[in-house]
Amino acid sequence: MTEIDTGLQNLKRRHPEWQPWLAVVREILRESADSKWDAVVPVRAGTQPEKVPLLAGADIELEKNSLRLLLEQLMGVARRSGTAKMATLNAALHEDLDIFTLFRASLHQDSDHIKDFAAVLGVDPEAFQAIAAMVPVPFLQACNRRWRRAIAASWMEGYCPVCGAWPAFAEVRGIERSRYLRCGRCGGEWQAHLLFCPYCGNTDHKEQVSLVPESSQKSAVAACKRCLGYVKTFTTLQASLPAKVILDDLASVELDVAAAEQGYKRPLGAGYALNVTVIGSGAPRDRFV
Repeated sequence: MTEIDTGLQNLKRRHPEWQPWLAVVREILRESADSKWDAVVPVRAGTQPEKVPLLAGADIELEKNSLRLLLEQLMGVARRSGTAKMATLNAALHEDLDIFTLFRASLHQDSDHIKDFAAVLGVDPEAFQAIAAMVPVPFLQACNRRWRRAIAASWMEGYCPVCGAWPAFAEVRGIERSRYLRCGRCGGEWQAHLLFCPYCGNTDHKEQVSLVPESSQKSAVAACKRCLGYVKTFTTLQASLPAKVILDDLASVELDVAAAEQGYKRPLGAGYALNVTVIGSGAPRDRFV
């Protein structure tokens, strides 16, 4: 049994009510492991510009039927959960659904655009948003696999150097206690100062607070009094696998609840505006910007 399988089984035992959503997560992690996505990662040349994620400004060429099939797979798994909200997703499998624009909106974490899609399709907005957020994950995981050696050694921004997302959590690793931020979308990692808020850049220890749960000495919440953002923090010997970051984020939901109860929250949207262009494979004039 792999680490991913073990992580999913542990979550099912701890949260049996999550089983419908965990089936969707399992499907997207299975798809993310497929090497076919590596072939559609854009070729990069040169060094990484300062403060600019590797994916920013890229032209992405994708095959329409493959994307549509992925969306159908995810929605099929979600609909079989039997929940009323997920059942509404039947209406989203419409032949006129602009899959490229949906992919781009999800890649940019443009929740307003995705809500507009849901309204037009007549589906539950929360259910549609949850599924749409998963669609770019296999591509983003492939980007991390292909580009992680291209990440600038000097990168110390609060957002992911690969895809521009805010961190899902931080890992404080080894006896040297180096702090690394982890991306919940591409699975990427990047080093950060111990006393550093990724959202507003605050480094004043007097304006930061640590919330430590009684049940664990290996996890905490690092919160910023200035912007009221927070980052879950895990003390560990080694990095979590890129594909397991999604599961680690889910497994620590009690830290999110504790942070919210104290008035802290994660910022919405992405940390950097990617401004990518999506090009339909085999149809160079079919561009979505």
